[in-house]
Formats: sequence, C-alpha cells, structure tokens
Amino acid sequence: MKGRWRAVGVLAGSLFAVNVVARVVIKLGFDGNDSAADRVTWGMFLAIGAILAVTAFRWGQDHPVSRWAGDTAAAVGIALLLTILVGPLLVGANPFGNGAGTFFLQVWLYLAAAAAGVLVGFLTLTALGRDHRSVQLQRYAEFKTSRPRRPVRR
Repeated sequence: MKGRWRAVGVLAGSLFAVNVVARVVIKLGFDGNDSAADRVTWGMFLAIGAILAVTAFRWGQDHPVSRWAGDTAAAVGIALLLTILVGPLLVGANPFGNGAGTFFLQVWLYLAAAAAGVLVGFLTLTALGRDHRSVQLQRYAEFKTSRPRRPVRR
C-alpha cells in the first residue's frame, strides 16, 4: 500500500512540476506577450497528456483498470488542486484574480488534457493487446490448450 501511494504522489508531483515550469517560463520569458504565453500553456497541457498516456500505458500492463484508474484519478485530482490553488501563488498571482470564468476554464482544460492522455494511453495499450485483461485471457487460453483432454470414465 505504501508503494501505491508513493506512485500516486510521484505522478501528482510530476504533473504539478510541469505546471510550475510552465508558469515560471511564462513569468520570466513571456510576461505580457499573450500569444507566446498561450503557446506555452498548450505545451504544458500536451506534456500533461503525454505523461498520463505513458502512465496509463505502463500501469495498464501490470494492473487491472479498476486499480490504476483510481490511482490515476487521485493523482490528477491532487495535481489539479495544487495547480489551480498553489500554482498561481508561486508566481505572485491570485488564483481567482482573473475571474471565475478563467478559473473554471483552467479546470476544464486540465481535466480534458488528463482524460485525453489517459484515453490515448489505454486505447493504445488495448489495441496492442498488452493490457492486463488481454494478457490474462491469453494465458488462460494457452493453459487450456496445453493440457491434454482428460477422458471421461463411465
């Protein structure tokens, strides 16, 4: 159980670190340039999606969906809270300074990037037949065909 929460914490920390790096790059390099800041923000969302795609692909090989989906959801939830509440404070901004519309837009974009990343990773894993359930079914089929059929005594 300890290793499971450690993995969730590492994933949440890495997602938050991507956001912090993007915020610092925008603050130091593109303060006032909205189009460049938007490109960095889209890059951040792509990086978050890529991290979650790789995570879903890797965790989906070893664990059933019910386990890794909950772990991923917990990590995304923690990272989302840190991103929208703590992230702006690190660069000297107010989390609610731009209004409720911007606040909730950030939440929806983050959730959309996370869902897209997890979906791409899991669908790729399933299409390759390497997900946990496919591997279990393949092992079962091999086991059933490898043993000779027992004759029935009457």
